[in-house]
Amino acid sequence: MELALVIGVIVIALVFDYTNGFHDAANAIATSVSTRALTPRIALLLAAVMNFIGAHLGTAVAQTVGKGIIDAPDGTHGLLIVGGALIGAIVWNLITWYFGLPSSSSHALIGGLVGSALAASATVHWSGVVEKVVIPMVLSPVIGFVLGGIIMIILLWIFRKSNPHRTSRGFRYVQPVSAAAIALGHGLQDAQKTMGVIFLALVVGGYASPHGDIPEWVITASATAISLGTYSGGWRIMRTMGRRIIHLDPPRGFAAETAASSVLYTAAIGFGAPISTTHTMTSAIMGVGATRRLSAVRWGIAGNIVTAWVLTIPAAAVVAAIGYFILNLVLG
Repeated sequence: MELALVIGVIVIALVFDYTNGFHDAANAIATSVSTRALTPRIALLLAAVMNFIGAHLGTAVAQTVGKGIIDAPDGTHGLLIVGGALIGAIVWNLITWYFGLPSSSSHALIGGLVGSALAASATVHWSGVVEKVVIPMVLSPVIGFVLGGIIMIILLWIFRKSNPHRTSRGFRYVQPVSAAAIALGHGLQDAQKTMGVIFLALVVGGYASPHGDIPEWVITASATAISLGTYSGGWRIMRTMGRRIIHLDPPRGFAAETAASSVLYTAAIGFGAPISTTHTMTSAIMGVGATRRLSAVRWGIAGNIVTAWVLTIPAAAVVAAIGYFILNLVLG
């Protein structure tokens, strides 16, 4: 029974990873596609490949998710908690994707873990949630906004005497590099979160040591699932990020992607913090847009996005708690 549950939880985790990929594909390619630096399919293929590579560059974020958020009891009960968490995250991903809102798959997963654990009266490491999730959740969009604005101002100053059309055309050739960088950061961040959940399921089921390394097959499976999801594309969210917040040109797209990828690498490699790729990229787009003029940013759309950000953790937690109760009723 427990082996079947472990396999089931792993399958659900990979389904979440796939939804994470198509939900967050816009992070990597929306700016490049909207500026016509890349065609949609080439952009998706580039993002999928870089996601796969990025997933193999570290496990610090995976360790945080697998060990630093909740303590799930061993056996069937613990597996039901993890299963409920994944259901909550998947449902919230699908809801926000349907409405075209770039919410955070990462925070949906964290909210799912917390909600399912609370419903099951399991231990939640609130200090870890605050230090590794809440504080980075607040800081990363602010840093992305400010850094995006600073990079854009520097570019405007450097190319202040250049021909605007020629400069824009030049950045269109360079932008695939920054798009690859943000996709690499997405793999480094988001694929690791699924690795952490699968590792947690293996530990709870008795198939891995809590002090051991994450198996290579878990890394490869997570990398493959998020890459396939990315290649399938999330067109609804792509339109929001690429067009509805602000109309981007190639220099601003390059600046936003450079700022966001810098924040992602620093958080993952330097702190092992599971920050939101979506929050960081969206706020960087707002930051570069604000350098044109504040009114250039459609703040009404931005307000809807921020509302989705605020609701993500509690909403995913509620759905996860319901998911846990259903699983416990059927399989407990």
